[in-house]
Amino acid sequence: MKKIIKWIIIIVVALFIIGLIFGSDDAEKTVAQTTTSADVAEPIISETEVVAEDNGMTNQQKNAVRSAKNYISFAGFSRDGLINQLSSDAGDGYDIDDATIAVDSMDIDFNEQAGKSAKNYVSIQGFSCDGLINQLSSSAGDKYTKEQAEYGAKLAGACD
Repeated sequence: MKKIIKWIIIIVVALFIIGLIFGSDDAEKTVAQTTTSADVAEPIISETEVVAEDNGMTNQQKNAVRSAKNYISFAGFSRDGLINQLSSDAGDGYDIDDATIAVDSMDIDFNEQAGKSAKNYVSIQGFSCDGLINQLSSSAGDKYTKEQAEYGAKLAGACD
């Protein structure tokens, strides 16, 4: 069930991004109206420059890095969530060790990723502060650390 929810979120986010790129001026006005002053300096879905250290990586590990960069370019992922996506049979099917090495070689701000995930959740449905933190940190959810989930929920405006 969680894989279905994750894919639904990925599809919704992808459609949202496509809509922003190809949408009308009305879509831009809607996005502008829904941002707070804190969001003005940062887009709703920001992109992180993610750099991987090669350190003698195998071709599979390098490919896993490329896949990971692709995933986080359009959706937020926790470390464990990204490793699971890369190594899952329903995902890319990389060996768990290759997926782990790939993710750990990257300079990913998981607080930012938690914020991206939180903003995506809030854009789809309402969440209380505690509900969003639980969704982000749950082992059946996004698998962020409690601290990352709290940061993301605050960034998304779900917590005062």
